[in-house]
Amino acid sequence: MIAHDFPPEGNAGVYRPLRFVRSLPKFGWQPTVVSLAVNSYERYDPQLLAAVPATTKIIRVENHDPWRSFQHWRARRLERSLSGASNEKIQQVNSVHEKSARVFLREVVRNVEARIYHPDPEMGWIRPAVKATLRICAESRPDVIWATAAPVSSFVVARRVSESTGIPYVLDFRDSWTITYNEFEDRRPLWAKQYEHRRMYRLIQGAKSVVFRFRAEAECYWRAYEGALQASKIYIIPNGYEGSINEFVPPERQKCQILYTGTLSDYRYDTLLQALQILKETRSEVAEQLHFHFVGEGADALAKAAANVGVSTMITTQGPTSHEEVTKLSKEAHALLILGRPANMRGYELFAAAKLFGYLKLGMPIIGVLPKDETKNVLLQLDVPTVADVDCVPEIVAVLCFLRDAWSQERLPSLLPRSSGCKKYSAENQTDNLVRALEGKPAFEPYIPGTVNLPPSLRFEIAQRAGEFNRRKAANAEQDLIMRSQT
Repeated sequence: MIAHDFPPEGNAGVYRPLRFVRSLPKFGWQPTVVSLAVNSYERYDPQLLAAVPATTKIIRVENHDPWRSFQHWRARRLERSLSGASNEKIQQVNSVHEKSARVFLREVVRNVEARIYHPDPEMGWIRPAVKATLRICAESRPDVIWATAAPVSSFVVARRVSESTGIPYVLDFRDSWTITYNEFEDRRPLWAKQYEHRRMYRLIQGAKSVVFRFRAEAECYWRAYEGALQASKIYIIPNGYEGSINEFVPPERQKCQILYTGTLSDYRYDTLLQALQILKETRSEVAEQLHFHFVGEGADALAKAAANVGVSTMITTQGPTSHEEVTKLSKEAHALLILGRPANMRGYELFAAAKLFGYLKLGMPIIGVLPKDETKNVLLQLDVPTVADVDCVPEIVAVLCFLRDAWSQERLPSLLPRSSGCKKYSAENQTDNLVRALEGKPAFEPYIPGTVNLPPSLRFEIAQRAGEFNRRKAANAEQDLIMRSQT
């Protein structure tokens, strides 16, 4: 298993490989993990490392890129300097970082990085990861190599090892990399984008199997990389949860508590705050009985936005915390909130946050303030009645009033997702399908090209990529014809 991020890293990307590491032995597979050794973590969570089976061998390799090491050093230094600092000190540091000269310099650096790092900023780990994986293959030859992205450089590791050893590899798209919006990729010049398009084409084409999360996602890659994929090699495996669904016991509290966990910085909450403002002005009795608690990156910005519209009394915030602490907070809540990406973000329709499936395991009411994306599709399929359109403030207000009424009338269990449908996302079901991908057996539900529509925000991007492929194919055919005629 090539997994760049792995416990004790606690970011959202580690839960998918962790679930498979824990579940695969039940199906007769023993994983060995190749991961990155780091000096600082995005979210350090040692309890997640304790969840890794003792029989799992983990090989950690260094990324010796001096520029990346310098950036990590600067980040750690800034974090230490701000640890325990006053709000005034934090605001002072932030204002320095936002000065025009610094902003200009950061833009220059990021543009240079987009030109020299291929396929992504973590390219420095490719060579040591390949070396470590080849050593593993020499010691005890594995049956297959499984790589999950992000970063895409994990795919490169898998392919290079496969080319050296003849061991087949399986690609797992944990997100829609290279198709949906990504700031780093969008900074690339045209030649670099075309270079990476050809690389991804070869990566997909050479894989034994390719795993996507949704059928719409598979359709995007099918069309964008025309000819690289075979339908029989495509497997649809969404994110999921491990274990059985918790029994919901509403806590006894004076207010209806709604919890949000995870990153906030690139999710939409503007219309939610507008709805809370309307409730406070027109339905004060409802507003006084609702309380939102936000936990994660970007919570400070939300707190400021809430203050601007006068709803600070309805909201509390805190920074990122451990998985154990999140579980504890959820037991003190009556409902869980989930948000979506902004509609101006290319490919927002394909997003379904990993926390959605953690929410399903918790067995609690879920409040969705969402665009037309995969998160909304999942919740509607599970008959969740508390889903509102992110662009319809009156609808959000109605859902919040509906939740308050269910809480005050002790009807919260009636809002739970349909348990029979939630079982589809269990780790056992997901791993069973993964094993079929590893063994090259037919998927339980075969992918059929053309049966789903492309997301509207991606239609131009997909058409452009398909057009580039066809032009390149025609140019190669013409060159071949010229060479034949000369011969």
